[in-house]
Amino acid sequence: MHLDLSELSQLAPIFRELFKGYHVSRRDPELYAQLSNFQDQYRALFKALGFELVCDTRGFYYFVPDTATAQVNKTAQRLALFTFIIVEHLADQGRDPIAVLDGGSLGRDELPALLDKYRDLFVQAEVTSHEELEEKIMRRMTQLGFASEEPGIYRFLPPMHRFLDVCLSVQQDRDLAASLHSILPLPTPVLIDDDAEPEEEDEEAALARAIAAEQQEMDA
Repeated sequence: MHLDLSELSQLAPIFRELFKGYHVSRRDPELYAQLSNFQDQYRALFKALGFELVCDTRGFYYFVPDTATAQVNKTAQRLALFTFIIVEHLADQGRDPIAVLDGGSLGRDELPALLDKYRDLFVQAEVTSHEELEEKIMRRMTQLGFASEEPGIYRFLPPMHRFLDVCLSVQQDRDLAASLHSILPLPTPVLIDDDAEPEEEDEEAALARAIAAEQQEMDA
């Protein structure tokens, strides 16, 4: 394929955002339109540079790391854990988690109660205060394009489906296990120390494999 770099007018900002882990969605109209209009060209160029550009049909682009060497870092662990928590929290309240996480919103005033309710899990993510919940999870979600901050609320964006899909898959596995009268409970996600030596596959490694598998299926 012949690449005309003059057509790729947003190459620098697009690469900068994708490289740092940001998810480009319709919330970024100029970058999103450029990727949509020249998707094949960008995909070919980034592949030549060693990066895989993924276009999710639900309306967002991102770089997928090399699945052979990718490790779930602390930020990804925290966001995955938060997604599991929010799904359960909304279900307990009788609210539809999918409706909320697919373009819906969560009030900032809900965060303190959420922290208290799931404090044991948040402690695993080194989140022990409302300020740390805002800084380590909510702010990172906005920085990476999973959510936007609006007055009094956080609104979830299409890239949340990356974590939501995994949550729903785990829930389906749990329901299947229950229907088969399994005596093995599904373990709660437990965060690992980034510096610890890996011993065996845990919840986070399984989560990484699940996300990679979802991505491979989307690209198939």
